[in-house]
Amino acid sequence: MTDNKFHVVSLLLLIALSGCTSKDRSTQTVSDAQKIIFETDIGNDVDDALALDMLYKYMDAGDINLLGIMINKEGIYPPEYTDIMNTWYGYPEIPVGIIHNGADCENDATNYAKCVSLMNKENGEPIFHRSLKDYSTLPEAHILYRELLAKQPDNSVTIISVGFSTNLARLLDTPGDDFSPLTGKELVAKKVKLLCTMAGCFNNPDLYEYNIVKDIPAAKKVFAEWPTRVVTSPFEVGIAINYPGASIENDFGWAPAHPMVEAYKCYLEMPYDRPTWDLTSVLYSVEGPSYFNISPAGKIDVTDKGVTTFTADEKGDRYYLMVDSIQAENIKQHFIELISQQPANFK
Repeated sequence: MTDNKFHVVSLLLLIALSGCTSKDRSTQTVSDAQKIIFETDIGNDVDDALALDMLYKYMDAGDINLLGIMINKEGIYPPEYTDIMNTWYGYPEIPVGIIHNGADCENDATNYAKCVSLMNKENGEPIFHRSLKDYSTLPEAHILYRELLAKQPDNSVTIISVGFSTNLARLLDTPGDDFSPLTGKELVAKKVKLLCTMAGCFNNPDLYEYNIVKDIPAAKKVFAEWPTRVVTSPFEVGIAINYPGASIENDFGWAPAHPMVEAYKCYLEMPYDRPTWDLTSVLYSVEGPSYFNISPAGKIDVTDKGVTTFTADEKGDRYYLMVDSIQAENIKQHFIELISQQPANFK
């Protein structure tokens, strides 16, 4: 194949894989907005908080309708921090789903969700407002998925999963209920158009990626049985693009107290740059494939030890993202520009 033909084929593949149709934001309407559900282990690594910031900015622009936020890190503080974020960015109505008996990850890293939730003013009042009252009464995520999906048009929802696969595996196993007579797998096949994950590693067979190994049976199930197209952003993509700590320190002077910035400062000793694993999945899902290289079609398998393997297969519907150094730099600059913007509802 000549270079010119290769580039034409590559361009056609990128167009075919696009999660969205590029259009002028001034022409966006409510019906144009992509329907997104965000699945996150928020509180473990701070890239989840930056990814959530991006989603609010896309909401501000009218690019997406964030139908719900599903949490796969157990405990009170992840939903409380999510409530703080929803409230601060001006979207307190976004439904939140929680998990019971999830993966054991509480001691894996500094829980920045807890850190921010416990921040108080000198008079003892919380620094950040909340909108919810009792986080323990929030619905379990796999049930909330059913409620939200059942209400959506067919083939219309993108799920962005940047944590463990537990909730997704549980969703697949759900039976019919009052929301829909369909099983979970049938409901997903009918309503979801794309699952975009941050998971796996394909350039180092000795690396056991965190989101996979925390719940290997669930990851195996999702990659094997999920009935729609799956695009994953693997470990090697996010680690090639570091969000600069200098931006956190210098670009947010407009906000005396910012829940994402405070989370970043809680997570590790400043200043530090952090890989943007979860942000890349959000970027692909909302803005499409133009920032990335994409693998051929194939299948992704998860071994019993948590290694991810890719096998090319033209009949497959699993793909993974790749970046070169130029793309990585362009993506980093895009992240800085987007995340350092003032939210539309900031006062």
